[in-house]
Parts: sequence; C-alpha cells; structure tokens
Amino acid sequence: MKTTIFLFHPNLKESLINAALINNANTEVRNIYGLYPDGNIDIHQEQEALSKIDRIVLQFPMYWYSVPPLMKKWEDLVLEHGWAYGSKGHALDNKEILIAVSTGARLSDYQPGSVQNHTINEYLLPLFATFATTRMTILQPFITDGGIYITDPELQKRAAEYQQLLTKDQLPRLKYQIL
Repeated sequence: MKTTIFLFHPNLKESLINAALINNANTEVRNIYGLYPDGNIDIHQEQEALSKIDRIVLQFPMYWYSVPPLMKKWEDLVLEHGWAYGSKGHALDNKEILIAVSTGARLSDYQPGSVQNHTINEYLLPLFATFATTRMTILQPFITDGGIYITDPELQKRAAEYQQLLTKDQLPRLKYQIL
C-alpha cells in the first residue's frame, strides 16, 4: 500500500507533536507549507502526487476547531470538480484517507458538556463530508491530544504508534455517509 503524508503545519520548527510524528517517517512526507511558502499551490503537481498513492494521510494541528489556512486552500484548489468529484471526477475513488490531527487540549475536553462541548469527529465533519463526496474510503482519525500537557515519553510512544499504524495494510474505517 503506497502511502503519502500531506503535512500542513505553518511552523514545523516550533512544533512538538507534528515534528515528532514525522520524525523517522517510514513513508513519503509532503510538507505543504515547505513546498509552497508563498501559498501558490501547484495544483497539477498535487493531483499527480495524489494519483500515485493508495492511502492519503492529512496531518495537521487543529486551529480554532478547523484546519490550517493553507490546508483549506489546498483542499479547495486540488480537489476540484471534474477531477476529484462530479460526474467526470473519479481520481480519488476508493483511495483511503486518514486524518492525523493534533490538539492542544486533552481528548476528555472534546466531549458534549465538557470544555469544547463537541467531539473531535464533530469538528472534523466538513472534512468527512468532502471525503465522502470524492468517494474516498474514510479511515478512523489518528488523534494526538493534549499537546500543551504531553510529556516527552508520551509523545515518543504516540509517534511510534503512528509509525506502526502507517505500515498496516488494513485500518479501521469510519462509519460516515452522506444522506
């Protein structure tokens, strides 16, 4: 299974979690902020990269309950009508998609009635809807939480779990459907 990580972190040098997760990555990593520091995305190059793989990993820190700005721009431009969706857009059909998201808050804060009042998957619903529209197979997200509290041993353990996950041929699917 050919896998590529599309990394969306605006300041990887200052990152603890995302830098640790890709350190010793056993798969290709496309650092989108590094590739396009001016924000001018090469749509054809990104589509070509997506076409050559079986599993797409979108790795990013959660920003204000959403994705970093360049990730949204990348999604809007690269996953275009006629290529990724629509009656003639089938480039991503049946490709696996995995979200690897990091948060500053603990996972226990992402529950109804808690500090964030919603689950992480609820905040990720716009992405899941996009992936369903492009007919991708949505995998259960890999969540690294508590970035402001995480200890180095906990982070190293989480990074090892991520690397192990990326080598598996079969990953659990997320139950999601468009009505």
